[in-house]
Amino acid sequence: MTMENSINVFVFLLGSIFGSFLNVCIFRMPSEGYSLVRPSSHCPLCKKSILWFDNIPIISFLFLKGRCRYCRERISFQYPLIEALTAVIFLAGYAHYGLSFNFFVYAVFACGLIVATFIDIRWRIIPDEISLGGIVVGILFALIKSLPHLKKITQSPLMDSVIGALVGGALIYGSGLLGNLIIFKLMKKGPIEGETESMGGGDVKLLAMIGSFIGWKLTVLTFFIAPFFGAVVGVYILLLKKSHLIPYGPFLSLAALISLFWGKDILRFFFPY
Repeated sequence: MTMENSINVFVFLLGSIFGSFLNVCIFRMPSEGYSLVRPSSHCPLCKKSILWFDNIPIISFLFLKGRCRYCRERISFQYPLIEALTAVIFLAGYAHYGLSFNFFVYAVFACGLIVATFIDIRWRIIPDEISLGGIVVGILFALIKSLPHLKKITQSPLMDSVIGALVGGALIYGSGLLGNLIIFKLMKKGPIEGETESMGGGDVKLLAMIGSFIGWKLTVLTFFIAPFFGAVVGVYILLLKKSHLIPYGPFLSLAALISLFWGKDILRFFFPY
């Protein structure tokens, strides 16, 4: 095995291990009475503790054929899915940035997006620990990258990060106000029971977090890409469930990853310079 292949395997395994921890975050952060470390990993049905060799990312799920060793109930497919997804994103990050500081920064960023996405899908919330905490982390990383450029602070990653956070939050907040105006005023229609806003506050904070990591230009691109993914799901929910309420965090997260890896090429295509 060549050195490059060895690094690829290492990065994939590292990503799957992080993915295993993200599963813990996704299932426990919205739940009361749980912390990220206590109680130890256990089957949610029979409550039996999971042995270490049954907790190996991806492999244990395949070995157990997707069932608990004790009660034989099905294990959620979400576990290996998130482990594999995180591993693949880590590989993509390594292919793009190598084993650099940027790889570390954007690996943390991707982990936050994955947690926000799957919590939003299930619970229709985005925890402040991810969004607001992510804003702080994103700006902190930008500050570290800006240390050699502090004499040119207006051109530094720190300034781009701060502006990105402000622009991201403002874009979603403004589109939410406009959406409310169209839905509830121009259409002469009040809110459906349980549905009060076209954009939630969690989405505002999530795009602000995205902006703190990728800067204002790629954040604007993310804002315009996300609706293309949300439109299909939105029409489906509107027709079948007669609801306009969809979790928008997953589409923002997917658009942010596209902007992260291919955003500069997309901007150069539309705005050559």
